[in-house]
Amino acid sequence: MYRRLIILTVIIAVALCGLTLLGYHATEKWAEGLKLARMAELAEVAEQISRDVKRKLDDFVREEENRRYTEYQYYYADDNITTGQQEIPVFTSPLSGQLEHGLAYGHFQIELDGSVLTPNDYIILNADAQIAKSELYAKAASNSINIRSNVVPMLSGLTGNSFKINANRKTANLRRARLKEVEEVASVKGESQKKQRRSQAFQSQAGANYPIESLDNVDRKAQVIKQRRIVLQTNEAANTGGPVQIQGSSLQRNGQQQTQMPGQPQIDDTVQVRIEPFVPLIVPGGGSKQSIFDGQVFLVRHVHIENRHFWQGFQLNEKKLIEEVKESANRLVREGMSFELPQTEKESEDVAYRATLDFGFGNLILDFKDNPVLIGRQISGLRNWYFGIVVIVFLAVTLGLVSLWRYARAQIKLAQKKDDFISAVSHELRTPLTSIRMYSEILEKNWVKSKKKLAEYYSSMRQESERLSRLIENVLDFSRIQRGRKKYTFSLGDINECIADVVEMMTPYAAQSAFSIKMDLEHPAQTAFDGDAVTQIVVNLLDNAIKYARDAEDKTITVRTRSDEQFILIEVEDHGPGVPHRQRKKIFEEFYRSGAEATRETTGTGLGLALVKKFAQAHNGFVEIITAKPTGAIFRVALAAQM
Repeated sequence: MYRRLIILTVIIAVALCGLTLLGYHATEKWAEGLKLARMAELAEVAEQISRDVKRKLDDFVREEENRRYTEYQYYYADDNITTGQQEIPVFTSPLSGQLEHGLAYGHFQIELDGSVLTPNDYIILNADAQIAKSELYAKAASNSINIRSNVVPMLSGLTGNSFKINANRKTANLRRARLKEVEEVASVKGESQKKQRRSQAFQSQAGANYPIESLDNVDRKAQVIKQRRIVLQTNEAANTGGPVQIQGSSLQRNGQQQTQMPGQPQIDDTVQVRIEPFVPLIVPGGGSKQSIFDGQVFLVRHVHIENRHFWQGFQLNEKKLIEEVKESANRLVREGMSFELPQTEKESEDVAYRATLDFGFGNLILDFKDNPVLIGRQISGLRNWYFGIVVIVFLAVTLGLVSLWRYARAQIKLAQKKDDFISAVSHELRTPLTSIRMYSEILEKNWVKSKKKLAEYYSSMRQESERLSRLIENVLDFSRIQRGRKKYTFSLGDINECIADVVEMMTPYAAQSAFSIKMDLEHPAQTAFDGDAVTQIVVNLLDNAIKYARDAEDKTITVRTRSDEQFILIEVEDHGPGVPHRQRKKIFEEFYRSGAEATRETTGTGLGLALVKKFAQAHNGFVEIITAKPTGAIFRVALAAQM
């Protein structure tokens, strides 16, 4: 049986170890899944930021494309006036007085001859000493110099559609060079990234490219508007020679009236203005070294009025663009995320995800960082749950195996006890039966003539019969108790009288082993008890004392009774070797007998003291062993006093 238990234990242990390894592997995969899910979440946030920035750029470009071309100069005439004979009002451009307008910085207009007009020219040309010291004057002057030095050379010699084609070609070449550079950098980083992914799956330096196609929309078409010639002339006159007024069909400029000469061809009252969409233009110089792109980014459009061509545009406000990206990122990032722009801040090594925003004229790198505590807390919680479950399972299996082993061991011991019991019962039955058979044969053949011997033989036969009866009664009582069929009859009586009868019955049996029984009985009050049970208690205790104290020098057995408010105490004291402390609980177990059955010198079945305990418990009492002086043991049985 132990061999089967060992095999079963090994199988369960191997299965548990296998399940533990599989579970740990599953938790690691789940942890990797959490990290990948977090990466996907970072990518989703990057895409949301891209869409948000694209929307802002679309709105900005749409707003600038709808801006009147006349607002790019300091003065502009209001073309909403429909009566040609009235005075044409001239207004100051809403772009004057400041350089920043959203994502635009420093609006300008470039003529074919290379001259540059800006909405702040009037401030520069008419600056007094106080204005010349202002910050706006310095910025406006610097902007004009930058336009003349860097933008005009790139646009010189371009007219009509050639401007759009060449500008786009230059921008495309710059973009291709930039993309090639990015690809080369990415290929160099590729191998190191693979190594990093092996050791740190959560970190990615490659990122993803998120195009923002605000300026690459092929559906954008040129604007074609019709404008009254008088408004056009008024606008030109206001920005070349000062304020003008229109009276009748004549134009006054600087106080001098200009009229159409006789014989000249009649001039059409309206003109057609064609305004091309904005295209990006990246130029070096100026603040290109501080630019986050390949150079200064300008958005330029071509304006065609009859045979006149000029360009209008503005520089992209990179600082404002970065602020817009930061605003979108601050609003869209989720719990535990942070970001930085490596172009403007120190690049960190613990980048979790890198996104590249492609604006059509250059790329902006956006690095995302993740709070390792957040994902670490989730993974730690998962592992804690897993290890907790594993510990509980191991404890449960261990307890189960321990219980199984203890149960198996108990069953083996019980089987051994039952074998010993059968052997003991066989021996106990055989001994009195052999004696009775021998005496009966002697008496039957009339071999004994002495009356004294006859009386001795008859007494021995009676004692052996009583011994046999006690054995059978113990077995029957134990069987009834085990099956729950033992019935007790409690009645009021004198317990001392019951004990005295037992002592009188056991005295001849004790005398055969040279024992004497001494009684020390108090006179307790009347109590309810089961007479048969009390008889069995005293008989078994006396029989146990005679068996185990046979080698004692003092062969006196004392039976006494005591009482208190709660219990009636029955004590049987002998002066034998006593009971070792480690066996004082075991000897009351059924079938328990000290020593091996084959080498045991004392007789018995191992049921006597077990029945004593059962009968005491039936009387709501208990049994205990006390060491006697100088040697021996006192078996005390307490029976609850019942009235």
